[in-house]
Amino acid sequence: MGDSRAIGVSPAGTVCVIGAGPSGLATAYALAGRGIDFVCLEQAPDVGGMWRRPGAGEPGPGYQSLHLNSSKQLTAYVDFPMPDAFPLYPGHADVAAYLRSFAEWAGLLDRVELRTEVLAVRQDDDGAWTVTSRDARGEVTERRFPHVVVASGHNTEALPPNPLPPGAHSFAGSILHSMDYNDGSDFAGQRVVVVGMGASGVDIAADLSRHAARTSLSVRRALHIVPKQLFGMSVDLIADAPWWGEMTMTEKRAFIGQALLVARGRLSDYGLPEPDHPLFSSAVTISDEILSRIRHGGVIPKPEIESLDGDRVTFTDGTVEEADAIVYCTGFRMAFPFLPAGCPTEGPHGQVRLYRRMVAAGRPGLYFVGLIRPVGSITRLVEAQARWVARVVDGDERLPAAEVMHEEIDAYLKGVEERYGTSQGASVQVDIPAYLRELREPQDA
Repeated sequence: MGDSRAIGVSPAGTVCVIGAGPSGLATAYALAGRGIDFVCLEQAPDVGGMWRRPGAGEPGPGYQSLHLNSSKQLTAYVDFPMPDAFPLYPGHADVAAYLRSFAEWAGLLDRVELRTEVLAVRQDDDGAWTVTSRDARGEVTERRFPHVVVASGHNTEALPPNPLPPGAHSFAGSILHSMDYNDGSDFAGQRVVVVGMGASGVDIAADLSRHAARTSLSVRRALHIVPKQLFGMSVDLIADAPWWGEMTMTEKRAFIGQALLVARGRLSDYGLPEPDHPLFSSAVTISDEILSRIRHGGVIPKPEIESLDGDRVTFTDGTVEEADAIVYCTGFRMAFPFLPAGCPTEGPHGQVRLYRRMVAAGRPGLYFVGLIRPVGSITRLVEAQARWVARVVDGDERLPAAEVMHEEIDAYLKGVEERYGTSQGASVQVDIPAYLRELREPQDA
């Protein structure tokens, strides 16, 4: 542990919550509502998670142009709506301020230890959990808890392409990951290639196009691009409508597919490849801007990078561009270095194995909140998860035996693989209506 001070042992409460972003604050609120004693450990100087980082000038995954892709109504906590003065899709500064206001309103700040890094979480022979943390003074403390909730998010570790294109070592410009990207003005006058068509890729390409001399978007595998609004409604509000939940997947795909043709036409009309998979069988990219920036000449679609040489980028279609920078928006790897090896991910593809997407089977007392990926806002799901965990801690909800949990996990992952594939990211996909029903409180069933 380096030159840290000696380890001290401190009395602990019932639950240790790791992380004070949206998921950690939802968990803290649910625990406080039941009068359950807890402490929340957050390594940053303030609450808010990734939403506060751009304003603080800290490394990603946030960036200056970051805005919500979901409506403020469904992104806000149920008991604490976002202000009426906020736009429908607030920027990172508004969201960060909202999260801190929520923590103040809910009386959570006294339970949050800021600038406190979790170094290790281990399960002792008696089943309790020892959490080792280091505070801003470098003091290392060990505390024991019956329950630990990991709510630190899953965009934690940059996932660069593997391997990099041939000649990457000779590239004369800069190569960075979206985790290191802050603002398009940092690339004023430069020639930039953005790699990736996910949310960060299209956001960053659109942002760069207002500053860079040229912005190219390199796409290996196309994703479905869905605007934030269809029929004048936010798409997540459409997905929240009762009639949407009554439709079959075939009907949903046909309905949205037709709406997309009317709203934007075919992606090939913009020089982008057509997706090789049906709608909702993989993550969709929500963006109002990228297709407009392409049509206005601000972003130039390109295929996959084949090789690099000096300042030259060769693409698989044989075209060549000179570039000053390449920004890889290739996603993130879930990393929990403080947890026991193999938890919560296992297998050749690193799938997440959690009962009801929250409980580490065979490790009683360890829970995860927010380690899910819905098509739409995550907030209601995180709140439902937090209430469910609080019921388990309080004894109102009982967990099945470990073997039963493993059976549920296997069945869930089989269904996920049939629809989304075997990637690590696919293993955390959830359907909002079905998952909310699964976590419904007994009196609401």
